[in-house]
Order: sequence, then structure tokens, then C-alpha cells
Amino acid sequence: MRTKMAMATAMLASAALALTACSGDDGGGGGGDPAETTLSFFTDKAAWESSFEDMNGASEGVAPELDFTGYSDPTAYDAFIKQSFRTNERPDLFTWHTGDQLAQLVDQGLVAETTDIWDEAIANGYVTEELAENYTYEGAQYCVPLNVVYWVMYYNTQVFEDNGVEVPTTWEEFIDVADTLVANDVTPLHQMNIIFEFVWFQAILAGLDPEAYDGLSDGSVSYTDPVVVEAMETWHQMQSDGYFIDPGVETDPQVLLQSGDVAMAYFGTFFTGQLNDLDMVSGEDYGSFLLPAVNGDQPQTPVVVETGPLCVGADSANEEAALAYSEWWMTTDAQTAWSESRGDVSFNPEATVTDEGLQEITTQATSEDSLQMRRYLEATPNDIYTVASEEFGAFVTNNDDPMGHLQAIQDAADAYWAENS
Repeated sequence: MRTKMAMATAMLASAALALTACSGDDGGGGGGDPAETTLSFFTDKAAWESSFEDMNGASEGVAPELDFTGYSDPTAYDAFIKQSFRTNERPDLFTWHTGDQLAQLVDQGLVAETTDIWDEAIANGYVTEELAENYTYEGAQYCVPLNVVYWVMYYNTQVFEDNGVEVPTTWEEFIDVADTLVANDVTPLHQMNIIFEFVWFQAILAGLDPEAYDGLSDGSVSYTDPVVVEAMETWHQMQSDGYFIDPGVETDPQVLLQSGDVAMAYFGTFFTGQLNDLDMVSGEDYGSFLLPAVNGDQPQTPVVVETGPLCVGADSANEEAALAYSEWWMTTDAQTAWSESRGDVSFNPEATVTDEGLQEITTQATSEDSLQMRRYLEATPNDIYTVASEEFGAFVTNNDDPMGHLQAIQDAADAYWAENS
């Protein structure tokens, strides 16, 4: 059986048994033809099972097959993976997280190094060096990207046409569009006070000063630094000027964009699928564009990238075959198949993306005119992010003085870096 049903409420006590049942036993770790190997594969993306089945078709004869086990509860999945490494039946291949959570597994020697795979992929133009930074720990790479998400601005084409505005190419033009929409009683932008409460902070600061944005992730820049304060004050002014919808609105953002209750929504490219599910047509009912840099003097346009790892379990039964699969996964053929199955972008700029709008976004995001930057959530240590998400959520809800929120986040940063520098 090549697939298993998602087990959202899997009990941790069954972890070892489940892994034993699903692990490959055909000796890929000791050599042989990787294409003849079946890999035990675990993921928290249970809903993507059909796409992984498609990839088994694409890999037939050239790369290993996946024996899929999907979890729909991310918390249960994370606990399951950590538990599995306490057994002798480690997963051959599994999805995970970048940032702190990947570093924790690397520190414990649980993830196989993939530096050679990255070097070859970069040389072949399959992936950018900037993306590799998400997978680099103490000078080496671990895992390969399962997927990427570019954070871009989606817009309702009819609303733009009705109000006589066009896609902006500079921050000043973007502000002009927003002001025109406000004057016409149209709410320009969507935002949320939960889950994605941080995204406008990342968009504005990355667009204002990319180095300062990066500096927050390693403690070299303070949350009370003048440029960070400027970013928050810019956000504060945008909220005061009526640019955003009520952040507590319970209607789904894709529905709000479809109805024209908001003209634009800043989301990852996964949002395309949510719009298509409403029968909206890319290029007709909606479009997307890279948000222009706040600081127009920047030589490149910052593009925030979210990426999830596909990891090989160190010392797993089929480690060598899993590494071979990872190498194949980076290729143009594999990524074209993945993009076609998912209807989404690929990290590989050579891959064919059938949606013309997403293809254009991929071309722009991977060009020399763009600067790829890590999403704030993954770039920020968890202890700091936990406080920051609460502070940004409160700021979005109340639109009060930014300084109190920034100081609270900096206090958390001071405590974290005092123990982790």
C-alpha cells in the first residue's frame, strides 16, 4: 500500500509502531538502485496526498517511490516526528520547518546534510543562493525545499478598473492607489490580527531597510532602532488613514477580495488556490504584483519568501536513496510536475508554471532585480516571535502608540540573546 490515511489524532504511543510499519526495508541505505526503493515519507500536509501520488508517477524509473503518511494536525505531527527519532525506525523522508526548529534537529544529528545537493542545484540554476540561506546552519545545508511561497499583493481587477487605478510600480504609486480607493469609499487592504498579524511589519521594514530587517533575526538590530520605529510609524499612519479592513473580520480574505470588500490582499502565492476555489480566474478576475519597496533608492525589490523543508532522516534505513530523491526533487522535470499538480509556483525558475500570473511572479522573484528575504516567522527565534505576534496582534487591533509594542518585543529579544549569543 503506497498511501495511508491521515491520522490527525494519532497517539504518540503508537509512533514507533507506525514507523516500523511504514519504513522501507529494501536496503537503500546500503546501496542498490535508488529508483527501486520505497521511502517512508511523513508529512503534516495530509491534504496534499494526491500531489505526492502524482510525484510517484513522475519519479517512476528515475527516483524512489514515496510511501505516504499524512497528518492534518501540525502539533501532533511535530510531536510524532520528534518521538520517531527515539526509535530505531527513523523516517527516510519527512517535511519539517526552517529556522529554530530545523536547527534543533541538526544539533541532535537527526537530519542528513545536503550541501553537495545544494551546490549542484545552484550551479544548474535550479535554485537561488538566497533561498539556500533558509537551509544553512553553521555553514552547511540541511534538507531541500519542499516548496516556496512568494508573498505578493493580490488585487481585484474589476475594483481597480472601476476606480481608474493601475498596478503600482513604486511605493508612491501604491500610496496613491490606496488614497484614491479610500476617497471612493473602497477599503484598499486586508489584514488580520491573528496568524498573519506580522506580515505588514515584515513588508514595510523589508521594503524600507532590508539589512535592518535581517538584523532583527540575529540580534544585531534592536526593535527600537530608528528605522524599525519608522516602519511601525508608517504602518500606524496607513491604519490611521483607513487603508485596512477591520482586522477582526471573520469572513475569509479570498471572499473579501472576490466581493470587492477589499481591493487588495497581501498574501503568499498559496492564495491563488483559494481564489481559484471560488472560480475566480487569474488574469481576469484577479491579478498579483510584487509590492514596491518603501525605499525607492534600493537597488532590488525585497520579496519575502516562505519555504518548507523536505528532510532526510540521518541514519535512516534508506538514507542514500532519500538523498537521491532529494537531488531529483530539485530538478526542472520534478518541479514542473510538482507545479502542475499543485497549481502553484516552484522554487526552480526553470520549471514550467501553467498559471501565467504565477509564472510572471516566479520570473520576477528569482531575477536579479529582486532580493529574496526570509519570512518574519521563520527568521525570528521562537521565544521572540511568541511575544512579537501578541504585540503585533494588539497593535493591529488597537492602532495605538507603536513604541510600547516595540519595547515589549525588544525586552523579549534582550532576554533571548542574553542566553543564546
